[in-house]
This record gives sequence, C-alpha cells and structure tokens, in this order.
Amino acid sequence: MSQALLFSGQGSQYVGMTKDLTDTFETARTMAARANEILGYDLHAIMTGGPEDELRKTKHTQPALFVHEAMLLALTHLQGVTAVAGHSLGEYSALHAAGVLTFEDALRLVQLRAQLMWDAGNTIPGTMAAVVGMDDDTVRDLCSELHGVDGNVIVPANFNSPGQVVISGSAEYIRACMPLFKERGAKMVKELQVSGAFHSPLLADAEQGLAEKIRSTTFSAPTMPVYVNVRAAAVSNADELKECAIKQLTSPVLWTSTMHAMWADGITSYCEVGPGKVLQGLVKRTLAEATIDGIDTAEDVPRHNG
Repeated sequence: MSQALLFSGQGSQYVGMTKDLTDTFETARTMAARANEILGYDLHAIMTGGPEDELRKTKHTQPALFVHEAMLLALTHLQGVTAVAGHSLGEYSALHAAGVLTFEDALRLVQLRAQLMWDAGNTIPGTMAAVVGMDDDTVRDLCSELHGVDGNVIVPANFNSPGQVVISGSAEYIRACMPLFKERGAKMVKELQVSGAFHSPLLADAEQGLAEKIRSTTFSAPTMPVYVNVRAAAVSNADELKECAIKQLTSPVLWTSTMHAMWADGITSYCEVGPGKVLQGLVKRTLAEATIDGIDTAEDVPRHNG
C-alpha cells in the first residue's frame, strides 16, 4: 500500500506547538536553535509561548508551520512513502521532504514568502472567506461574475474539499459580496482570520519579489513525486517545481483535485505531518475509502518509527 505525506498550511498553528518535541528530543532542540539563528529572532518562543496574536501574524505563522513539520520529518522514519503534497505553505515542507530543498534554504524562502505576504496585506487590504455547501463550478461562476467590478478582486483561492471553497480578494468587496453566495445556495459563508488576500491577483507584487529568490535557490531533483497546488498533479522536475512555487502565491490551491489525482495514481493511505488535523478532515470528506493518520506531537513519534 503506497502512502503520501501531507503537510498542513496556515490556520493549523497553535500556541504550544513543538514544545513537547523540544522537551523530548535533542534533534528538535537543535533544529529550533538553528531556525532562530536563520530567522534572526526567537521563533521558538512564539511557537511555544505565544501570545496567539503574535503567532497568528503571517510573518511568524508560516515559518512556525515549516519548522514544526521539518522537526517531525527529522524525528520519524515512515515506510512506504511514495509521494508528498502540502497545502499552500505546506508545499515547502513537501519540497523539503522530497529532498528538493534543504532545511536552511526552505526556511529562508518561507521567511521571505511570509514577510512579503504580510507586507502585501498591510499595503492592499484583502481578506478571504470560506464558502460551505456550494459546488466548485457555482463558486467559480459567481466569482467570475463579480470579479473586476469597479476594479475589485474576488477569486476562488482554495478548493479544499467537495463543498468547501475559500474565496479571496479586496477586503470590503469580499464582505459586501458574501451574502450573494448565500443567496446562490451556500449553507455558510464565513470570513477567515487572515492578513491578506492569499492566492489572488492582489499578491502579484509579493509573487514577483519571491520569484527572484526562488530562481536563485538550488532546487534538487525530488526523490519522489511532489503533487503541486497549482496543477493538482505530480511534478518530478526541479525546474518545473520552481515555476510552480512561484505561481502558487496568485493561483488557487487545487487541493480537492490533488487528492483525487493521488487516489487515481494508486495512493490510498495518507499521513498529515504537522499541527492539528485539518488535512485529515479534508481527506475524509474527499476520499471516503482512504486511510488517514497524523503526526503532530511527541506522543505520535514512536508509533511512526516502526
């Protein structure tokens, strides 16, 4: 039975993350110290002690998620892994897991990505909202109708699971349009606590700034296929992975299609590596017959080491 590793994205973080890992494992303590050194501030203190408002800031959230996931990778020895995928930010952990990026290079890219996205949100007011109970095509069609009115942006950003799509765009416009999705049949429309319009054209400047750094960073050939967000397909070429990483900031996360593509390729078992159980829930809602597990805390580590 082939297995894929899945890596959590923004929104899965929690105050106290990695504390039991660094309390228990020397490897985790060494990685936390190295991360602080690379970043130039005490990220580990924010991860383990908060405050929550500080951890929730995009510029801190994304490095925190990557470091947590990289620690778990270093501490576990999973068998039968044939592919990886990560949700948005989690794709950098997937690239690290597949040997494409070193821990140091991945963290530097994540730090820049997080800062650029944080800056974009402060410069151009944007937000995101979850649309629940509406099929993907209806969300696409309504966004297409509304996008561009008076220069406003509204686009589908995350196709998370059947009936769960996140829209992204101009802050006030998104808020004004939310009732229209309810009128068209959505069961719930809820604004998310994010700092900007992720995976939308409003991140074009951030994408340009990140592209230069990505292109100057070494991407090695992956040791296994990486299913990327922008294509919902496996990519095994380092140069293609670079281009996909660049496009990711302004492109939708095709997670539902990614899960279906993995299943079609014979992957029936999935393990979420990182904080929380968000991706485990999405897999269950998308692939009813899949086997799903997760690794988050020190307690989870021994049962994934044979």
